[in-house]
Amino acid sequence: MKQITGGVTAAKGFKAWGVHCGVKSKRQEKKDLAIILSERECTAAGTYTMNRVKAAPIYVTMDHLEDGTAWGVVANSGNANACCPMSHENAEFMSEYAAAATGRKASDFVVASTGVIGQTINIAAIEKGIPQVAAGLTDGPEGSDAAANAIMTTDTVKKELAYTFTVGGKTVTMGAIAKGSGMIHPNMGTMLCFITTDCAITHELLADALHETVPKTFNRVTVDGDTSTNDMCVVLANGMAENALIEWKDDDYTVFQKALRHVCEELARAIAGDGEGASRLITCTVRDARSEESAERLAKSVVGSPLVKAAMFGTDANWGRVLCAMGYSKAPFRPEYVDVKFASAVGEVLVCHQGMAVDFDETAAKSILSQDEVIIDVDLHEGEHQATCWGCDLTYDYVKINGDYRT
Repeated sequence: MKQITGGVTAAKGFKAWGVHCGVKSKRQEKKDLAIILSERECTAAGTYTMNRVKAAPIYVTMDHLEDGTAWGVVANSGNANACCPMSHENAEFMSEYAAAATGRKASDFVVASTGVIGQTINIAAIEKGIPQVAAGLTDGPEGSDAAANAIMTTDTVKKELAYTFTVGGKTVTMGAIAKGSGMIHPNMGTMLCFITTDCAITHELLADALHETVPKTFNRVTVDGDTSTNDMCVVLANGMAENALIEWKDDDYTVFQKALRHVCEELARAIAGDGEGASRLITCTVRDARSEESAERLAKSVVGSPLVKAAMFGTDANWGRVLCAMGYSKAPFRPEYVDVKFASAVGEVLVCHQGMAVDFDETAAKSILSQDEVIIDVDLHEGEHQATCWGCDLTYDYVKINGDYRT
């Protein structure tokens, strides 16, 4: 795989754009409306929030993707279009406006929203803004950049990437944009993620690849333990790379699935590292576990622990909090076998051996925990399986951001 520029417009046949239309306040002057559009009909697959309370765009998108095809995405930030009057109608209006501006049908569009829950969306602003977005659609990297910025809420950086790889002797491209910063504890995919590819692949195998990938990438991220009402991850594949159609789980499928996992894992890391108020990414790998499932449960419990997150913010090598979080995860393990290391770009330090304290250099540990990414390495010495999960530290700014998010 080779990383390139271009995000969702890197793959052949995809255009994108984003503008400020007025869903977000005028004082913000930030982009809040985006469209991604393919030149050809795409096979499409999606994953959605497991939250029982789902925003209207989720239901509209599920309906539109029932036939396994789509042409594009219309998305807004600044308002979730959830739990308010006319929410379903307004989600349908968004697809109708996008269709009218691009010459497609309403059912050709994925619809997505993110932002404040419980407030009626400014649909008039979206109606006025969509023709501006459609007029700006471009296949250049600036198109993906505009769309990536238009789906951000409390994100501090855009999440955008693209890769090329070879399938059946043809160069295939996969690009993506995502947003996510708070309310992140997915039970399906990510907060909002749109992936485009020019690979030719059947809907069935595209869906399989996505559903195989999501549990081991986005579902291993936690920022604050809250699962959003609007979480969505959608993949569009238009086949313009002209590779032989992937219709069996053969070597070509394996290459595609590996690329999809890499893209999703990179975005998952980016989302965790940009958690609301975060100052560092926390990566926890649990090794030598009895099963991958138990390793994942243990690792996710560690990165999700408020006390572990607070200790990482304070660069405090308080490894007891790691064992504590593992202990209430309900995953099986023997505490008396556990080794724990803290590591980063400047080195590593063993802080726990066989479930007991060991002498270590506190100054060195503090230096290790002061880096942008901190790794908590847990060895259970019980099996052959492992899993990695991602989170972030818990800072004063998280409370500040969420204390007045709506107002």
